[in-house]
Formats: sequence, C-alpha cells, structure tokens
Amino acid sequence: MAENGQTLPGDAAPAVPGPRGPELRFGERPLPQTVAAAAAVRRLAGVLLSLEHPHPTVDVLVTRIEEWERELAAATPPDPAPRIGAASSDTQRVYLDHAADIGAFNPCFPEYEFDHIDAEKAHGRITFPLVHEGPPGLVHGGFLGVFFDAVIQQQSCAVGLSGKTRSMNITYRRPTPILVELDFDITRTVGEAGIESTARLLRAGEVLCRAVVRTVAVPLDQLGTSRYGKRRIRT
Repeated sequence: MAENGQTLPGDAAPAVPGPRGPELRFGERPLPQTVAAAAAVRRLAGVLLSLEHPHPTVDVLVTRIEEWERELAAATPPDPAPRIGAASSDTQRVYLDHAADIGAFNPCFPEYEFDHIDAEKAHGRITFPLVHEGPPGLVHGGFLGVFFDAVIQQQSCAVGLSGKTRSMNITYRRPTPILVELDFDITRTVGEAGIESTARLLRAGEVLCRAVVRTVAVPLDQLGTSRYGKRRIRT
C-alpha cells in the first residue's frame, strides 16, 4: 500500500500523518519481523483450518512453537502491561501504534488497503482470509465490526481528528464472503456532538453490510501521544 502513507509490503506501519507532521504516533512502530511473522501466522492458521486429517507436521509444529515461545519470552519485558504514562517502566511491554494498519502486525485483526483518504471520504479494498470464517464460506459478523471500527478510526487519525468509539450500528444486508476481494467506502462528517462515519462493504457494487459509527472528536495532539513509552535502547 503506497498511497496516503500506507504500509508497503514488508515494511513497518508508518506514523499517522496529522496536523503537526508525520511523526505523531500512538505507540511504537511494529518491527519488520513482527509484520512478516503476522502474515505467516495468518497463512498458516488458514492451512491448519483446512486440514481434514491429522498430519505429523502439525505435531512437530506444536513442539517447535512451544520451544520458540520460551526463547522469545525470555527476550520480552516481565510485565505484560503496556508501557504508557509517566509511571511507566522498562519492565513493561512496548505498546504498538494501533492507529493504522493493525492487521499488518497482528494476525487477529483484518488486513486491508486504503486507496484514498481525506477528511470527508475514504475508500479501499479487503479480502477476508479463512481465519475470519463463520458460516460456511462467509465472514463471521463480529470480524466485520472489528473491520469497520479499524478503518473508520484510521481515517480519522489520518486527517487529524479522532477519539474513542461511542456507538456502532451495523446492518447486515447480504452474506459477506471470505477469500474474495471486496470494496469499502467511508463518508465522514464532524459535528458538535463528535464524528459520525458511515462505512459500507461492497462486492461488485452491491452493498453487503453498512456501519454507522459515532466517535469522540479530539485533535490528535490532545490525545496524549507523548504518554506512549519508547523502545528500550539495546545494550
């Protein structure tokens, strides 16, 4: 994803462009290794879900994962709480920026691409993988809610006015398929009560579902971005 500062393949997510320059962040950038691993984990999970019978490779996989988990845990801070605020400590984990492209580094979130973002409109594409399946061949409705919340907040952060979600109302019109490229668009308005965004997910122009999301409207430089702890210097 190259337009609007979106993630390029294999790169860590960029800082969110805001009214005070591109360095405004809501946490640290994910490591390129983390981005690559997230994609691999998502693909592997899809393969595992497709197996019809036990396979010896899976037994080896589970054993190796347990070994890797122990090795990597030894390199992480002992406190799993995020490193946020004046009282934060290097014993806590670093918090990664969740304002943009969460799915690029966390395989539990949908991965999508924006083709355009401005203060009023945005649009892009998404293909839901097998791990988001609910009914046969279809996306679980809960993942659609996560998707809408993520893309709507990313647009607001990108244009410099965002805040916590107050409400989300989703209308499911047609079943949403997995493994098919879909389009989405967002229409955004800012009023005295906050931000209202209407997002749609479409297949070949047909609306599959629609979400109306209301959020708080707070300038990015007032959201306490300086509270997020930096990565520790390697010694």
